[in-house]
This record gives sequence, structure tokens and C-alpha cells, in this order.
Amino acid sequence: METNLLSVIIFAPLAGAAINWLIGRRVRNERFIGTVACGSIAISTVVAFYLAFNSHGALRTEEPLLDHIWTWLSVGNFHADFALAMDRLSGTYALFITFVGLLIHVFAVGYMHGDAGFYRFFAYLNLFMLAMLTLVLGDNFILMFVGWEGVGLCSYLLIGYYVDRKEA
Repeated sequence: METNLLSVIIFAPLAGAAINWLIGRRVRNERFIGTVACGSIAISTVVAFYLAFNSHGALRTEEPLLDHIWTWLSVGNFHADFALAMDRLSGTYALFITFVGLLIHVFAVGYMHGDAGFYRFFAYLNLFMLAMLTLVLGDNFILMFVGWEGVGLCSYLLIGYYVDRKEA
């Protein structure tokens, strides 16, 4: 079954990261940054739960939900689409990632209070969510690989966040 709501699950964290990187770094308002970061993940969570549990949801039917966004690569008979799919397994993982990710975002707002790079941390965290959801919802191995590499990059950025502190 074709639905465009699958793209909302991955593009909401991307929008949150972009807003926090471009606007959050200028305004430096923790309430604004935290609201954007948590709100984008909350949108992904609500949409993931809706797509998983509605009457034609991924967890209720045998047929996966599909969202073909664009054809990414086409050479001869080979086609690699930027497309998303949600079946029972990927739907379960999407629910887990979005819900636990939302809880982590809410916790991190208090934990990171007063940090000079507050906006940067939440931009990285939202990008991490984008990468995890791309890995899980990618419709082909190439897109899954992009998600996998994105998870690695964002892990590196988050682990190296306190590069200037000796104790870290």
C-alpha cells in the first residue's frame, strides 16, 4: 500500500536538525532548540504509531507500506530508488527507535542545560535519528547502507562532542 506519510518519519528529524543548526545557533535559546528537537521526534513517533496501528497499518496486515520518493540511480535494468517500506519487522523497529529516541531527547534537554553547544548537540542527535530511521525503513540495500553509514557518522559526532575536555 502506497503512503506518503512514511517520508514524514524520516524527514521530520532532518527538518529539526536543519532548523537547530541554522536558526538555533543564532538564537541560542535552549527552550526553542529543545522544542524543535523534541517536537520533530514527537512528530515521527506519532506518525510511526499511526502507520503501524491504523486499520491498514504495517503491524495489522501482511502487505508492507511503501513510499517511493524518487528514483535515485537508474543504469540499464538496475534501479535504486530512494524509497521507504514499513512491514511488521521494520514497523516494530521504527516504533522502538522513535519512542525511545523521544525519551532520550526529552532527557537530554535537561542533561545538556547550560552547554555552549546545545544547538549543535541536538542537531547531531536529530541527524542520528534520521540515519537510524533510514537504516530501518530503507526499501533497498543501497539506502540501508546510507543509513548505516549515517549512523556511524552521527555516532562519531556525538561521541566526539566533548573533544575539548580532557576527562572526555
